[in-house]
Amino acid sequence: MTILFHYKYLSFIAVIGSFFSHCGEKKAESSQNIARIVRDTVQVTKSAPNDTTAANNPIALKNMFGVNAYEWNFLQDPSNPGLHHTIYEKNMAIIKSFSSVRHYMNWNKLENTKGNYTYNPTNNGSWDYDLIYTRCKQEGILVLADLKNCPTWLESTYPADAQDNENVPAPYGLDKTDPASYADQARTAFQFAARYGYNSDIDKSLVKVDARSRWNNDDINVVKIGLGLISYIECDNERDKWWKGAATEQTPEEYAANMSAFYDGNMGKLGNNAGVKTADPNMQVVMGGLASCDVNFVNRMIAWCKTNRGYKPDGSVNLCFDVINYHFYNNNGDILKHEHATTGVAPELSMAGQIADSFVKLANSLKKPLEVWVTESGYDINQGSYQKATYIGSKSPTETQGDWLLRTSLLYIRHGIKKVFFYQLQDDTPNVDVQYATSGLSEKGTPRPAADYILQTNKLMGDYTYKATINADPLVDKYVNGGKTIYVLTIPDQKGRTGSFTLDLGTNGANIYTLKIGASGMVKTVAKTTKGKLTVAVSETPVFVEGVD
Repeated sequence: MTILFHYKYLSFIAVIGSFFSHCGEKKAESSQNIARIVRDTVQVTKSAPNDTTAANNPIALKNMFGVNAYEWNFLQDPSNPGLHHTIYEKNMAIIKSFSSVRHYMNWNKLENTKGNYTYNPTNNGSWDYDLIYTRCKQEGILVLADLKNCPTWLESTYPADAQDNENVPAPYGLDKTDPASYADQARTAFQFAARYGYNSDIDKSLVKVDARSRWNNDDINVVKIGLGLISYIECDNERDKWWKGAATEQTPEEYAANMSAFYDGNMGKLGNNAGVKTADPNMQVVMGGLASCDVNFVNRMIAWCKTNRGYKPDGSVNLCFDVINYHFYNNNGDILKHEHATTGVAPELSMAGQIADSFVKLANSLKKPLEVWVTESGYDINQGSYQKATYIGSKSPTETQGDWLLRTSLLYIRHGIKKVFFYQLQDDTPNVDVQYATSGLSEKGTPRPAADYILQTNKLMGDYTYKATINADPLVDKYVNGGKTIYVLTIPDQKGRTGSFTLDLGTNGANIYTLKIGASGMVKTVAKTTKGKLTVAVSETPVFVEGVD
């Protein structure tokens, strides 16, 4: 399947050209500012030599390594593009580098005609979702299913000049502030959760599939309940579409009404076949990723819930989401001031830490704190894009992309973000200079350095948790796993700068691990310490050190 224009950048071509769409970043003026920027956003203390009392983020590092993908990334072999019922193992080998997948799942695939639900095969595209989700569970890959975009039958309710599959997910003319306007989407969410969730105690008469045959020898959809394959579902995508106009944009109050329907059928008011929680009370509902990085958008949604959904017995707000979610692309613009962006920048030189802190602060202020996720972040390879990873010294854009994406994960775990998903597994349109067209972490079934680095880091320390940052420049992060410790050292710059740092390991020796493009594991070098100390060469590519006796 060839994607000529992806939703993420098609609208920008038509509306604002190269003006940035997502959360831009404020570029540091010089390397002298780096230590200040890092210290402003990372808790570093001098209470003990080479250690810190910085707050922990007890999440395994592997949770910072998710990827956005589509069903064809799993099932479509380029040599046999009509085959949609077999896992394409060459791509699957790359997907296994990641701990989680955000599945861009168009509503039109599930409900191609109103009230008729299909999964295996989907009536639109003949994809096999059962196979994809089963394989991901077997491989230990968490799937975030993102139900997004309007199906064609709903889109057609709009006037011809206003039809867009990114329109608000309610038929034309309905009140966008009324949860009942989103009943169609809520019923689809119920059906999906009933099939792929973990609740097998559902009235089977409520679960529907389109069992009609489309042609001779066509595979037939059958009802399945409680398959136990999906724990997280996301309600649409970037509903704060300020760049596309009223038909596609929702206010915080309108989106809260939408999510209330999606979450639990507006507390059951939409019937016994509407809402995720109605089908599986334990499935977690993720807010659609916000493009504007506006904490106040979430605050207004919380206020809507207080007024319209009230409070739980424990005194917490009866929210219509379980996870707060936003999108952030590191560049030299500034989304908060709507400043124009011209290039991608290293994560530490951006506003990424500041934005993360604002969302985490909000989430932790709630009586029952929520997790905060970043489900899109990435860099283009094409040098015509304002979201490009650049040449740095002898490093190509793909090598820089690898450095910056890995460092993005390391930054977000410092700031309390619980999951990160990179945009995306493959390029939408290779060799195109439009933003987000060349953000792939792999190319023609071969991983780019970013995917290599993620695979290697996961293998070495995916189960380690962030403990502290003990130095700002170079950045020195301490990770622990039981009694084991690994330090990750990085120069937080984008000039090809190098340096050194002396670690007090307290051991007779050390293992130094360096990343290697094209390899399945890091290169290990054994070194001796001097009185337990080791001076480590540091560059803009992270290096990993553990003490050994």
